Amino acid sequence: MDQKSTVKVVDCRRVSPPSGSVPAIAVPLTHLDISWLYSAKVQRLFFYEFPHPTLHFMETTLPMLQRSLSLTLQHFYPFAANIMCPQSPGKPYIHYTEGDSVAFTVAESAADFNNVIADYPRSVKLLHPFVPQLASVARVTEEGVRVIPIIAIQVTVFPNSGICIGSTYCHAVGDGSSFMQFMRCWKSVCRSGGDLTCLENSHPLINRDVIKDPNGMELIALKSYWQWVSSCENTTPTKEVGTDKVRATFVLGRAHAEILKNLVTAQCKNSVDSETYHISTFVVTCAFIWVCLIKSKERVSYANSEDDNVFYYFLFPIDCRNRLEFPVPKRYLGNCLKPAVVDVKRSELIGEDGIISAAKAIGKRIKEMERSGLKGQQHSQSTIVERIKTGRLTAAAGSPKLQVYDMDFGWGKPCKVELTHIERDGAIALAECVGEQGGIEVGIALDNNQMDEFVSIFEQSLKLLNI
Repeated sequence: MDQKSTVKVVDCRRVSPPSGSVPAIAVPLTHLDISWLYSAKVQRLFFYEFPHPTLHFMETTLPMLQRSLSLTLQHFYPFAANIMCPQSPGKPYIHYTEGDSVAFTVAESAADFNNVIADYPRSVKLLHPFVPQLASVARVTEEGVRVIPIIAIQVTVFPNSGICIGSTYCHAVGDGSSFMQFMRCWKSVCRSGGDLTCLENSHPLINRDVIKDPNGMELIALKSYWQWVSSCENTTPTKEVGTDKVRATFVLGRAHAEILKNLVTAQCKNSVDSETYHISTFVVTCAFIWVCLIKSKERVSYANSEDDNVFYYFLFPIDCRNRLEFPVPKRYLGNCLKPAVVDVKRSELIGEDGIISAAKAIGKRIKEMERSGLKGQQHSQSTIVERIKTGRLTAAAGSPKLQVYDMDFGWGKPCKVELTHIERDGAIALAECVGEQGGIEVGIALDNNQMDEFVSIFEQSLKLLNI
């Protein structure tokens, strides 16, 4: 069955800030924003239990959901705006003008809600109908300026079972912290019945002047941007996802994480550079999942020991809001991420102490990044591209620090949160564990055969921790 047939569109509309509440304004993109123009759109789905019929939702819940979004957008107007991409020598910027709006779709689904939110492997296509569509380009002006819409929202009702609030947005407007700041304010206004006093201490800082450029990164970013904007077509083709690809959710519980941290810490104490490691639940979870992924991939591809000296790579973002040479407030609305990459030999990762080796490499890299600020950033993009080409890079998306499960609009917290765009680039999605404090939830999308191997290796590896 065509997955789209499980969804019936009930309503399509545009939601704007209240009339006259936001003046026409232009906000430049910083060098930390520009590189995200070329990346895949971020797609996040929040699922909630909602044991009511569609009519009940339309009459009692939807009006305030839309009104609170409008009220929130007057403070978070970049999400209602467009990104303007002029040709060289112009610079890209966010532009808001009266009447700009967010596409808001309401749909109804006949899918089995319990199956949709399950942790066990299901086809990646199962979630596609709940992801709102956002065009790569809305239009191209007579001057050749590409106009990129920023966000689209879709609310899908599963009658008498649940609802899903789905979003697709352009990463260039802001990172995960910025998006969740917007979502937290929206849910607070919704819960308060439209009372904006709940935002008195939560107004975003949109002024891009707080981001400095001590290393001349803007020119480097602009050169790549000018090449991109002059050569790309009006639309970016969507990367096809394999029909046999499945996604599943795995949890590394607090007890498992503590054992791993103790094992890694004990190893670090025996090292002469023991103070250079950052050991956390995030670090050991990434290490554990990374090693399981490599082993599962090699089982499927039948790799042999002659490849022991090749490197595998792990890419993860570091929020730099409190780690730069200049202060960046937590409420800054924009991108403030620095990519971190670790390189570890295959022989180390698939060996007996592979997880410990991976954790030490990731933990050491975090410490190095904390000390370096934005130094070396000019080389990071080309380094990442080269490693992607090898086919041996795994990336992490999301973070347990984003607290995505703390998102109660008035009918309870989410029962499941998914990042669907990971299925296109092989990334892993990280979030806090909804069922266990101190644990981490990991979303993964793999070919069906590799998923079978991953599940087996994941479970075997947990048993080896003797819990």
